[in-house]
Amino acid sequence: MVEAKASRVRNGYGSNDSGPRLAQAVRECTYPDFLKCQPLNFKGTEGVIRLTQWFKKMESVFNINNCTAACQVKYATCTLQGVALTWWNSHVKTVTLEVAQAFPWKTLKKIMTDKYSPRGENQEARN
Repeated sequence: MVEAKASRVRNGYGSNDSGPRLAQAVRECTYPDFLKCQPLNFKGTEGVIRLTQWFKKMESVFNINNCTAACQVKYATCTLQGVALTWWNSHVKTVTLEVAQAFPWKTLKKIMTDKYSPRGENQEARN
């Protein structure tokens, strides 16, 4: 009896014998989905605390929306404004948009931490 019940569970049937459980298909993140989570904007003038908040919020939005590594930098940099956007556009000119958007999220975090955190505050933003 116990083995039969375990077999049903292994084969996708619940304990209520209502049939196999259907796994919900994982949907890839789209830009409208990303925006619905209201990601923070970053202007580059707010300091290390705001930068850290921006990193944390981005990671939360990536997680909630199943954002692939391929779209993380692309979507996150669309929230840059002011001097941060000017810096990003300048960076893109030196490496091309395709290369810049292919950076891993961790690389963008390091570059931005180096750019926008005073020396003594860098460790806070990297964590």
